[in-house]
Amino acid sequence: MKVLVADKFEKSGLEGLKGLGVEVFYEPDLKDDALQTRIHELGCEVLVVRSTKVTAPMIEGSRLSVIIRAGAGYNTIDVDAASRFGVYVTNCPGKNSQAVAELAFGLILALDRFIPDNVSQLREGKWNKKGFSVAKGLHGRTLGLVGMGKIGQEMVQRAKAFGMHVVAFSRWMTADTAAAMGIGRASSLTELAQLSDVVSVHVSLNADTKGMLGAEFFNAMKPGAYFINTSRAEVVDQAAMEQAVDAKGIRCGLDVFEGEPTVGEGEYEGSMKNKPGVYCTHHIGASTEQAQEAVASEVVRIVKEYLLNGTVPNVVNVAKAGEAASHLCVVRHADKVGVLAHVLSVLKDEGVNVQEMENIVLGGARAAIAQISIDKDLSNEATLQIKSSPNVFDVTVMAITK
Repeated sequence: MKVLVADKFEKSGLEGLKGLGVEVFYEPDLKDDALQTRIHELGCEVLVVRSTKVTAPMIEGSRLSVIIRAGAGYNTIDVDAASRFGVYVTNCPGKNSQAVAELAFGLILALDRFIPDNVSQLREGKWNKKGFSVAKGLHGRTLGLVGMGKIGQEMVQRAKAFGMHVVAFSRWMTADTAAAMGIGRASSLTELAQLSDVVSVHVSLNADTKGMLGAEFFNAMKPGAYFINTSRAEVVDQAAMEQAVDAKGIRCGLDVFEGEPTVGEGEYEGSMKNKPGVYCTHHIGASTEQAQEAVASEVVRIVKEYLLNGTVPNVVNVAKAGEAASHLCVVRHADKVGVLAHVLSVLKDEGVNVQEMENIVLGGARAAIAQISIDKDLSNEATLQIKSSPNVFDVTVMAITK
């Protein structure tokens, strides 16, 4: 098996991959057309990336079977194209949670105590204790969390250590879950904004979260509140955020923002460069030694499972059970050679597509039950044809309730 690592990757991870007996090609500077050419030239089955974009032309016609995002998000990968061409997309969720939470709290503290401005002015030879002695303090303040995945949960622990109250908005979190965690639950993003002295965003980027924080959200925030984003720039309407900075004195700590460079080193001339009240870091949320070692270890685990068992942990583009199926065909049959081939042949002739299939062999290995998820109902003729086999006991077709 050939594995192409097309991004910066930990030495321990490279050694771990080589220890599996696979061919490892470490070429961290590959991008765009060069990466596309190399993928097809090598005929690699596994591609490992971090920030590098993976496009449809890179996937189409290649021998790729697994694309691994060495991190939590996967918005830089054309997941739709991977799904069309039968390629698994997987990631390493939760491995950088602590690192991102640490940076988010660093930004909160920096905003409250004006740390970057303190340092900058002292380097200019200026002493301004009077001007910088205006911190609000965090104890007793309310931290509002948008999203309650692993990073959000890490934020709760840190907030409590600082004596802060926590309220969260999450689509999955119930009132009972919030109570068990000792936090409040906001019923909407607007309510969260109204309650919070500090808002910190921790959601993945998808169709539901893109642009979710817009003018209505920022209008609801308290004047002078802090806004932290260490997730993805695209979840925020940046124009609305900048308007809130200008009109309401909202102060922002951002690790992600529009127009940020995609390279390791480069130039930035965007609106965040000299924006008063805004501190920006260089998209470094997951960039600690601890986090990268954990991610590297997870990448090795994923490749190992695929190599040994053919299974891929953390897959993000597998359809949920029954998602594409409309009916379930249940076939009770003798556990003999050729029975399932007969059933599948009938389904093929009927123009039925199989979405999922499980064959459960009963005790003694004399009989089995095949449960086949299909994309449409069977005609009476097809059902009778399946039953025509002497080794088929019965056939039942039922609609799937969604």
